[in-house]
Amino acid sequence: MNLIEALDVERALETDDKTGAAPRRADRRRWTVLGLVLVLMTTLALGAWSHYAQHRQVVATAEQSRDLVPQVRVASVQPGDSTQIVSLPATTSAFSAANVFARASGYVAKREVDIGDRVKAGQLLAEIVAPELDHQITQAEATLGQLKAALQQAQANSELAKVTWDRDSSLVSKGWVTAQQGTIDVQTLKAQQAAVAVAEANVVAEEAQLQVLHQQKMYQRVVAPFDGVITQRNIDIGSLVQADTTSGTFMFTIMQGSVIRTQVFVPQDQAFGLQPGIDAVVHVPEIPNRTFPGKVTRIANALQPGSRTLLTEIDIPNPDGTLSPGIYCTIELHILRKIPSYKVSADAIIFNEAGMQVAVVENGVVHLRKVAVIRDLGQEVEVNSGVKRGDQVILNPAVDLADGSKVRAGPRAPQIF
Repeated sequence: MNLIEALDVERALETDDKTGAAPRRADRRRWTVLGLVLVLMTTLALGAWSHYAQHRQVVATAEQSRDLVPQVRVASVQPGDSTQIVSLPATTSAFSAANVFARASGYVAKREVDIGDRVKAGQLLAEIVAPELDHQITQAEATLGQLKAALQQAQANSELAKVTWDRDSSLVSKGWVTAQQGTIDVQTLKAQQAAVAVAEANVVAEEAQLQVLHQQKMYQRVVAPFDGVITQRNIDIGSLVQADTTSGTFMFTIMQGSVIRTQVFVPQDQAFGLQPGIDAVVHVPEIPNRTFPGKVTRIANALQPGSRTLLTEIDIPNPDGTLSPGIYCTIELHILRKIPSYKVSADAIIFNEAGMQVAVVENGVVHLRKVAVIRDLGQEVEVNSGVKRGDQVILNPAVDLADGSKVRAGPRAPQIF
């Protein structure tokens, strides 16, 4: 093939290419549009199906929420203790305490006791000497003797006047003695009888004065008024003491420690039910392994207006003298309750704008009840209204729990009371 022939073949081929290109391009566009339509339809179908599935899920969830009965944990309401234990701070004091003052003036000749000594009632504590008192007693006794002699003389004169009048009375009636003489005899008898009365009164007065002096003499022996312990001494041998009602010499302080007394002020909310005879227990921090039982012996029966507390006295036997007056201690009072109370788990308390409530389950229905908390015990609280023994209360109730809701009680919580 020559050059001319080759050129002719090439032209022929180019002519064929130009005549078939347009149909092929049209086919490609057609398939492209069809593919896009298929993709769009598939996307729309998938979106519609997803929306339908979500709608069905929402409807199913709403139906499930409407028909669901939630399960809750419950606990039983238990009765409170019949005895309320009240712990209060206190200070011990002696059952009896006395400051011994001098009742006789003089010098201390003997001092038989000192601080810390245990004494018995009537035991000699000190002895005072006063020589001038002895002289006063001697003088009073002599005066009493004179007065008794004067009494005897007055009695003799009275007897003589009586005898004279008895003799002259018959003579006066017969006129042998003048009436004037009779009047003199009568008045003389009355005067002598009055003199006897005066003499008797003088004797009695002097005897009383002598008795006072003897009593002062007895006061020279200072004795213990009761069994106890000497806690203070202010005199020594040779000290001058004065017997004066306002400035008498303070000699000793004695306290009775066989029984210890304490006073506490019980708050108003715990005072109801408090009465004499209630048990009390004393705890001393320095004696941790021992308790001291006692009894309430006296109550004031009237609360203090300022503090709203009731003054209460407790007596604690102390035969071995372990307790001393002035010790800080803690008193436990076992007070019987007058109003019944109930223990409720602290997890069951609902506190909102309606106040304190608990959710009680009865026959699968929730009932919200108001309660009055009287004491917080930590894991539980003590209430006196709103519930009764055996009520089932919901623990940790939901925030949106409403009165009348239906619930299903699950396993009961273990009791912690």
